[in-house]
Amino acid sequence: MMDRNLYNRIVQKKKQLDKLRPFPKTALEKLKEKIVVEWTYNSNAIEGSSLTLKETKLILEDGLTIKGKPLKEHLEAINHRDAIEFVEKLLSKRVMVTPLLIRQIHSLVLTKIDDKEAGKYRNVKVTISGSKYIPPELISVPHLMADFGKWLKNKKSKANIIEYAAIAHFKLVHIHPFIDGNGRTARLLTNLILMQHGFPPTVVLKVDRKRYYDCLEKGHKEKLVDFINFMARSVERSLAIWIEAIKPEKEQKPEEKYLPISKVYKETPYGQEYLSLLAREGKIEAVKFGRNWFISKEAVKKYITSLEKRSS
Repeated sequence: MMDRNLYNRIVQKKKQLDKLRPFPKTALEKLKEKIVVEWTYNSNAIEGSSLTLKETKLILEDGLTIKGKPLKEHLEAINHRDAIEFVEKLLSKRVMVTPLLIRQIHSLVLTKIDDKEAGKYRNVKVTISGSKYIPPELISVPHLMADFGKWLKNKKSKANIIEYAAIAHFKLVHIHPFIDGNGRTARLLTNLILMQHGFPPTVVLKVDRKRYYDCLEKGHKEKLVDFINFMARSVERSLAIWIEAIKPEKEQKPEEKYLPISKVYKETPYGQEYLSLLAREGKIEAVKFGRNWFISKEAVKKYITSLEKRSS
């Protein structure tokens, strides 16, 4: 189901990252601090939080209150950080992912915001804003979550961990078992699965919100491939960022350095727009920072080589 070239690139990046283990303590601590803020900011922003990245950082790291911003948004940031810490603690315990564990994560997401619903399956009919999809009736939720738990345990489901994590994400959103916090819980679940298998945390960016929801909408219509590839590109981005941050500078080759497409395209046979299209579609190795795509000269070279192999 997943794009084979994208999968192969992820496998190669994962091998590169594993070769760098054990990670330098200082670099790892800096990455973790950064990822907690970025993950929290983007996940909450996707759900409508008005906090900026800087404001999220001030709340989480300095304990400040942002004037003019709702208490609920402050609590969402703090809760999400606590949920990340909970997920990280689970990694050393090799726990099995179950519906009960998912409810525990959800409880942390909604605590002090809606204590009556935190960690509990919804008891009302819900709709998803901006979506034509109607989640299952509330009476079906416990049964559907039990089936989901069986799927999570099935070893056959885990043949491709990237697909497994993405489908787990989708299944939870599709069931929509909670009255609120389904998306944040699903993204935490995805990262728990990925991190259990040695991947760094993956962040779905706020700027990709529309594409993310469009892919979920297709999934609700039983066209899941776009969502799987969307999540896989997020995994690839995360791996690239971690490799570049941890790899000793003396071992980093100039042609492997990520640069804005606007600075690279002139040295390639392609135009800027075409390279951007290849990046968006995951056909070329690329990393997104904010709204801009970054690629390396090595990535363009590999893409050209792959085309030559296909035509020979």
